[in-house]
Amino acid sequence: MIAKVSQREAEVLAAVAARLSNAQIANRLRISVRTVESHVASLLRKYGVADRQELAQQAVQAGVDRDIPDRPYPGVPTPMTSFVGREREHEAVLAAFGASRLVTLLGPGGAGKSRLAAEICSTYPAGGAFVDLVPVRDGFVAQAAAKVLGVSERAQQPLEDAVIERLRRDRALLILDNCEHVLDTAAGFAERMLATCPGTRILVTSRERLGVPGERTVPIGPLPLASDAEALFLDRATAADPEFDADPALLTQICARLDGIPLAIELAAARSASLGLAGLLVALDDTLRLLTGGRAADRRHRSLRAVLEWSHDLLDQEEQALFRRLSMFCGGFDLAAATALTAGRRPGAVSHVLGRLVDKSLVVRAPGTASRWRLLQTVRAFAEDLLRDSGEYDAARELHLLWAAGTATAMQERVIAARQHGAGTAAPIEDGQKDGAEVWRREFDEVADDLRAALAAAPPGPGGAAHRLARSLGHLTFARRFLAEAQGHYRQAAERAPGPAEAAKDLRNAADCSLDNISGQNVFDLLLASAAQAHAAGDKNGRAVALARAVETGARFLASFPEGIPGERLRRDLTEAAEAGDPGDPVVAAALATAAAWTERPGAFDPDPALAARALDIARTTRDAVLISAGLDAVTTAAVRAGRHREARRYTEERLALLSEMDRDDPRSAIEIVDTLHVACTDAIVAGDLPAAISAGRLMMADDLVGDHPYISASRLIPALVLTGDLGAALRYGERMWEGWERAGRPPAGWLLPSVSAIALAHGLLDDRVRFRLWRHRAGVVVDHAQAGHARLTSFGAFVDARAALHSGDLSDATALVERAFGTFSMGRYAAYAQAAGAELAVVAGLPDAPDRLATALLTTGENHWASACLARAGGRLHADPDALAASVAQWEGIDARLERAHTLLLIPHRAEEGRAALDALITSTGRRTR
Repeated sequence: MIAKVSQREAEVLAAVAARLSNAQIANRLRISVRTVESHVASLLRKYGVADRQELAQQAVQAGVDRDIPDRPYPGVPTPMTSFVGREREHEAVLAAFGASRLVTLLGPGGAGKSRLAAEICSTYPAGGAFVDLVPVRDGFVAQAAAKVLGVSERAQQPLEDAVIERLRRDRALLILDNCEHVLDTAAGFAERMLATCPGTRILVTSRERLGVPGERTVPIGPLPLASDAEALFLDRATAADPEFDADPALLTQICARLDGIPLAIELAAARSASLGLAGLLVALDDTLRLLTGGRAADRRHRSLRAVLEWSHDLLDQEEQALFRRLSMFCGGFDLAAATALTAGRRPGAVSHVLGRLVDKSLVVRAPGTASRWRLLQTVRAFAEDLLRDSGEYDAARELHLLWAAGTATAMQERVIAARQHGAGTAAPIEDGQKDGAEVWRREFDEVADDLRAALAAAPPGPGGAAHRLARSLGHLTFARRFLAEAQGHYRQAAERAPGPAEAAKDLRNAADCSLDNISGQNVFDLLLASAAQAHAAGDKNGRAVALARAVETGARFLASFPEGIPGERLRRDLTEAAEAGDPGDPVVAAALATAAAWTERPGAFDPDPALAARALDIARTTRDAVLISAGLDAVTTAAVRAGRHREARRYTEERLALLSEMDRDDPRSAIEIVDTLHVACTDAIVAGDLPAAISAGRLMMADDLVGDHPYISASRLIPALVLTGDLGAALRYGERMWEGWERAGRPPAGWLLPSVSAIALAHGLLDDRVRFRLWRHRAGVVVDHAQAGHARLTSFGAFVDARAALHSGDLSDATALVERAFGTFSMGRYAAYAQAAGAELAVVAGLPDAPDRLATALLTTGENHWASACLARAGGRLHADPDALAASVAQWEGIDARLERAHTLLLIPHRAEEGRAALDALITSTGRRTR
């Protein structure tokens, strides 16, 4: 299929065909991730496919020119100099990968492990990703990998799981560079990636082994003398002075003094232009004589230390002072950051000193930028020792904290400004428009490790700068979609808050980060803690709102609790909230009314219709999209419970429209965004509106907060795909869904039942009885693992069994299947499907009560478009009425139910051939043969 696409869409399509992630596409095309998501969603619609994999296949089949590399190497540092030597070690790594998927380059600092790893990565046939762990604190390895791979945390998908999903797509190489300071975290991360990503190989650089089973090591020692060591010195010296002329004998002596250590050679070569080889050799000998103490095993370390001390001693006082202070930065830094640590120096003066440090190779440019610098890890450790010995460390740490707090606060303000200018909405951003949101994300990634380090190093207890930094980091990491980290920072902010009022706000933010990413019990407890802090601050309305939201959470999101909150407890807390707050305040009134709607009735997921309507009316007076969305969910659920599915769809459409008014970078909006997108697809299916369901499903899967979750998002879309007849896509999603759920440990997920049953139906419609029975068994497994309250979803299973029996022509159990379809599911969400399929089965089986079953179904299923079309077909069969069958065909066409349309055409003699051709095309598209 060749669709008509714009130039920008063609570029995005080429990138999708090249298997790039949205973040990689955005970086390549210099547009925002959200713009990429918008274009991908448009391409999915135009090509009529359900996911990126199918889109990539369509692009290749259509001959799309992939004019960008299809083996990307994200994160690999751009070399500023040529690579010298290490052929033997390179070959040893490739040989080690023949026996293990984990290889560690093992050697001391300065040996050139990182440079060799980058060289291997950039030439690896299947592509690779380079994760620099130098600036990373322990516990943040997953964030570093996610940044490089272009993935983010999604609701109900921890960050490591998102990384796994990305790595599982390719047979690529993952570099974990400089692991020694995060050894345990890196080892655990590597072990999990290897266990879950069978196509991934991992290359580690470290001074110590990871200790992971199966690890192979390749020692990285000095460069061999009389060859590579001299070649490296000559290359670097010539780069510093094109007229450099080396005496081979002196050159060999110098490299021998430096023990062939690459970093020592590079530092010495940078000084050769001013000192000459003879002067350089004398200086090295003098310095080494001062370092004769210590064990023989430390000889190489002493030679590198000698070069560092010698290079430092040649600096003037200004250079030495700045060099020491720059060791505070664990990552890169710009001129403004460097100036902030000099306590009053002007940027121009700092710039001159910084330039001299660069010329002497003690400071290097950060990869991929002309305005950021860094200290190599070994050099930074040396400079940090000097800083501690100087007595300036505490003052430098305070300046670093002030810089971090100011940087984070300013960045947070830019995030808010980007939202106000439209960059935070779900709407596409025009090509060429400056995308403030994307700019701040890149800026955040550049400084994130230092912001985290500054907060970790801040003195304990309440503190102005530390509190500001923790709160801003909470907002920034949420907006960057590091959701669990964001909640942790808000908790830290509460602990560092100057008073209870600020602590109450931080705890509310912690609760808001994502209900779907943590347990409901955790959210409930955080809201109660916020209420307690508000009480301590004398904020009665703040206490009332926090208590009311806790009550709403306990009743509305019951399924996210390991154990439900007793109704008496919820009603008691609600009474306390009502007594605390001012009912005349619209926000307080809306929160109280919504909580009351969900707790009035004793049953689960059963809001009181009248109170829900009242809550919505009050919420509308606030003009707050988040509060209105919560009110709409209450009336939607009440409508679904009453079988008014089209009314529920109208409310859900209103919720969808509200998404553009919500700040996606504010944690407060999170649960309403997530819940709306999940409910939109499900409610459309319940109403039989399949085009709306497909549209909502694609919107959900392209969303950066919800996203293409391995089993949650797929589960929402699968029933719609099966009902429309897109069985191939449904089956692909089904396998991925089941695998993802099992990989997650089969958590309670009763809402998977319709999707698992739908996959069974797909196999039944393809005449695969073995896999039909397998997936019906799997549906039972889901029920066994489900929490209470999901039995109402088994009405979809009754529908599947009746529809599969009708297709197979096996009518031996028709009576029992019809009875089940009309049995205990009169209030079930999918009862219309079950009764429509049951009525048609009764007609085809010639059951005596078939007319009564049809009449009953017609009275109760009018809210469902699919059921109406099915009953029109059943009526046509019962009365041999071609007009009724033709009307059914039209109804199937109206909801894009192509498979059912084809089956109905087979019943109309003069259109049977048309139906057979349509059916053959649908089955062939799945890769199966037609009967």
